[in-house]
Amino acid sequence: MAKKPVKITEVVLRDAHQSLLATRMTMDEMRPILPEMDKIPYFSVECWGGATFDSCIRFLDEDPWERLRILRKELPHQKLQMLFRGQNMLGYRPYADDAVQYFVQKSVANGIDVIRIFDALNDPRNLKTAIEAANKEKAHVQACISYTLSPVHNNEYFAKYAKTLEEMGADSICIKDMSGLLKPYDAYDLVKKLKSSVKVPIELHTHYTAGLASMTTLKAIEAGVDIIDTAISPLAMGTSQPPTEPIVAALACTEYDTGLDLEKLNVVSSYFSGIREKWLESGLINPKVLKVDVNALRYQVPGGMLSNLVSQLKQAGKLDKLDEVLAEVPRVRADAGYPPLVTPTSQIVGTQAVFNVISGERYKIVTKEFKGIVHGDYGKTPAPISDKFRKQILGDEKPITCRPADKIKPELATLREKVKPYMIQEEDVLTYALFEQVATKFFEARKAKLYGLDDKNGDPALGIHMA
Repeated sequence: MAKKPVKITEVVLRDAHQSLLATRMTMDEMRPILPEMDKIPYFSVECWGGATFDSCIRFLDEDPWERLRILRKELPHQKLQMLFRGQNMLGYRPYADDAVQYFVQKSVANGIDVIRIFDALNDPRNLKTAIEAANKEKAHVQACISYTLSPVHNNEYFAKYAKTLEEMGADSICIKDMSGLLKPYDAYDLVKKLKSSVKVPIELHTHYTAGLASMTTLKAIEAGVDIIDTAISPLAMGTSQPPTEPIVAALACTEYDTGLDLEKLNVVSSYFSGIREKWLESGLINPKVLKVDVNALRYQVPGGMLSNLVSQLKQAGKLDKLDEVLAEVPRVRADAGYPPLVTPTSQIVGTQAVFNVISGERYKIVTKEFKGIVHGDYGKTPAPISDKFRKQILGDEKPITCRPADKIKPELATLREKVKPYMIQEEDVLTYALFEQVATKFFEARKAKLYGLDDKNGDPALGIHMA
């Protein structure tokens, strides 16, 4: 029997805690186990990008660039992987090409080996600059299919898109199933289709939200998938990924044997079991995110999007309207050309659904961001938006049909000028570009700590320390 060993990307340092505890794992919590993780021959360790950047400066008082440098030092034998939102980088809007190129350059320079690049609309134009920049920096380019279900999304659509990504310079293709929608036999058929369409390796990323992920992963393996995403078991399942150890055990002594040592994995698992209990006791992990919710198949709402909808309705005193909002989400999505529900389109579609329900009239209130989707500011939607609906939302304003970034002038020079009072490293301009207001507060606090300043003994604005 010919061996077809499956490679594993461990996601505990990024997507697992992003999914289960809103990206609140600190560097201090990660660091003790990193030497043990470094002994395990993963394909890669996903540890950066996604929401980690925002969370570091907004909630954890950590420099995300310093986090990356520490990870690089502590995991010398691993390929470090990040999630990158194409032209949106790690933010929520398209950025100029010069900013995207510089972000990729600095990510690789600080330790990233694999850049997983996706676009919320599967618009290849929004991936072009990032892919070219990553290739220039000699990183592994993993381009994503944002998986979803709709009248226009089928295996032919995904295979055509995968071929486009391969031609653009992708070193591998990732099926990014952010909502856990991919069913086992559908996964088998999709992987077979992709393997017959492209020559580069295929990776599967899925979530356990609907309870299907382990079964889906196994069928994808049988169909020939090359790499799979898993999370060490204490931070697996629920809205996270399938668990690493059971899958390694299931594949042992088969043609798909991963070669990973269960004893070494158990050391990692034991460590995270301890801090998982701490997070449960503190309330950082809500038990609700650990449950299977088959309604994810019905509404196609990712776990993070669901928690955001609940938060918005609570603030409005309309939590009793949750079922109505969940039913409205697919309708809004259809109106908007069936965008996959992933950052930032998940937030945009979800918020518009909330307004449609609580206002009592559909599109009585339209958010700036939703208008942006209809206007073409985020790229080309998978299905055309009807002229009637576009006129309802935009009036007489004409949509754009070009690549959105073509409308954005180079912005690095302007950003450098704005961040000059706070800069202590080149990477600060990119932090500022992503989250201007939050970054400014972070930089001010950093400066105060650096110079031993606080409200009692100095003036941080002037850099003056008073005894």
